[in-house]
Amino acid sequence: MELRLVYVTASSKEEAVAIGIRAVEEKLVACANVLDGLTSIYRWEGAIAQDAETLLVMKTTAGNIEKLTQLVKSLHSYTCPCVVTLPILEGNQAFLDWIVDETAKTGP
Repeated sequence: MELRLVYVTASSKEEAVAIGIRAVEEKLVACANVLDGLTSIYRWEGAIAQDAETLLVMKTTAGNIEKLTQLVKSLHSYTCPCVVTLPILEGNQAFLDWIVDETAKTGP
């Protein structure tokens, strides 16, 4: 099973927590980590911008990325939210198995 680390920036801690909770509730991710106090510097519409943001990091399977991206876009305040994924190549096998178990769909 291919695992992914999902990196999302949010406008506030509250927004990141809300997205993380929904993603866990819907079993799209095993867990979400919210790191407040991020400073983002980027170019947007031709100008350099600097904003306070919150980082949301989530662990999931590759098969959940499309639905997770749609969920983030539906709950996010930005018109073009950052949602990027990185492969999880190695790690504590028990933890990796837990990600798979927690994102497994059950029921009808």
